[in-house]
Amino acid sequence: MRISEAVIERLVANEIDTLFGIPGKQTLPLNEAISERTDIEFIMARHETAVSHQAWGYAESSGGLAATVVIPGPGDMNAMNGLKNAKNDCTPLVHMAVETDPDIRGGDGIHETPPNTYDNVVKENVTVETPQSTIAELQRAIDIALTPPKGPVRVGIPKNFLPMDASLADPAETDPHSPATPADDSVGDAAALLAVAERPIIVAGGGVRAADASSELVAVAERLGAPVFPTYKGKAVFPDDHDLFGGVLCGGTGTAVKEHIATADAALGVGTDFDAVSMHHWEIDVPDDLVHVTLDAADIGTGYDPAVGIVADAGRTLAALDTELAERSIAATGGRERARETRAAVDRRLADLRAVDESPITSVSALEAVRDGVPRDAVVTADAGGSRIWALVAFETYAPRDYVNPGSWATMGSSLPSAIGAKAANPDQPVVALVGDGGLMMCVHELHTLADEALDVTVVVFTNSDYAIISEDAERNYRMDEGEYGWQDVPLEFDAIASGMGLETMRAATPTEITETVAAAIDSDGPTLVEIPTDPYEPQASVWLND
Repeated sequence: MRISEAVIERLVANEIDTLFGIPGKQTLPLNEAISERTDIEFIMARHETAVSHQAWGYAESSGGLAATVVIPGPGDMNAMNGLKNAKNDCTPLVHMAVETDPDIRGGDGIHETPPNTYDNVVKENVTVETPQSTIAELQRAIDIALTPPKGPVRVGIPKNFLPMDASLADPAETDPHSPATPADDSVGDAAALLAVAERPIIVAGGGVRAADASSELVAVAERLGAPVFPTYKGKAVFPDDHDLFGGVLCGGTGTAVKEHIATADAALGVGTDFDAVSMHHWEIDVPDDLVHVTLDAADIGTGYDPAVGIVADAGRTLAALDTELAERSIAATGGRERARETRAAVDRRLADLRAVDESPITSVSALEAVRDGVPRDAVVTADAGGSRIWALVAFETYAPRDYVNPGSWATMGSSLPSAIGAKAANPDQPVVALVGDGGLMMCVHELHTLADEALDVTVVVFTNSDYAIISEDAERNYRMDEGEYGWQDVPLEFDAIASGMGLETMRAATPTEITETVAAAIDSDGPTLVEIPTDPYEPQASVWLND
């Protein structure tokens, strides 16, 4: 069997049914192998930056492994952005880069870059050194990607290996490591601390999603009666409409949420590293009686000094903790009331922005109207930028795999390609991408991919003709003019751009129109872009919610 055929066979054996990439002369043996099969498809992006974000959206929304392939050099380096995003988010990808021939490596061959260039953007960087080892190395890379904490693994395969018919070494028959189980003593210590707390809280991060542990999180929260505060990466691991939901920890976290956490007498942080973004550079007061559960030992003691540190899987720890708590008397009362009061305080702060119903409306008004038009079971992808921060506090989410949100890497232009990946992974669910016009212009080429692949995705673009989150800061803190980084004099015509790429286009300007138009776009067949004009001079979430 040719190596190219064996590579695709190995992907399929690992339940990979979609390969994201852009073909080049170096990758054509792999594309040929795919063209002769019916159990794997190739989705062709328009830029390599989108390739890795498509795979990220696939893996984030499915919980499974995603795969990519690019040409060496420029293709590989363009994909680095999404690989770093996946690394920060612990998202499992296997990224295949077709490498320069070993015989001319170091001779400045076309597209050549040293393989170690990519070491810091992936969990591990594997370079295949011999034709015979290709499949064994590929399987090793897949196992590493799936071993908790999961992450992207790059596999560099020399281009001259792919067409060879070689005797291939069999991969080792090993399974990815099982999730780490917490020590009984540490679970007991954590349960003892939390059971006697009168006002406990829970901070839940993206590790809960990675462990598929939302049901375990809900069980512990309900047993303790503890309000839950997901981090920005943990949004949707706990339903926003649960009566113990307290609010999201993010750049837009406001005074009410901070005060609630500051008055708690114990906290459980699970699946989070308590990073600087979530915790406002650790200015948010967290109780001294802190239980911190994370897979990375280096996270323990970063920002906060826990009373109990547990290096283990979020799901297994939550399940063990729930069992231990069931044997104890729980002191906490009134958690639901405190959570409701905190949500009400945030709601009151949003009221003035929500009340704007004439164009151009605020992001809060627009997002809440979009939510009313989107089915509860839809997969929604968010972009970085101002719209993302408002979405974290004003757009309700309900299920962990139904909301794809960039973590601390926070790269703009990820929402549309991640929606492509999410639709490939979830063909029977509605998929909606939320993006600002600044973010969309960083990946606008992928509208053509939507049309070419006939993917039924609804792209909702909030247009204010400004990098508003930057302009607001420039005016407030740096003596620059209002709208300093806007393009009000040359506004983009997204209906022309999108229709020129083969999409249906719609426009809505008021909340009622938005809800009806978004619902109609989702019900229509094929990809649709909905343009919603918003106020470029509206306040930003990080400022408004802290006044």
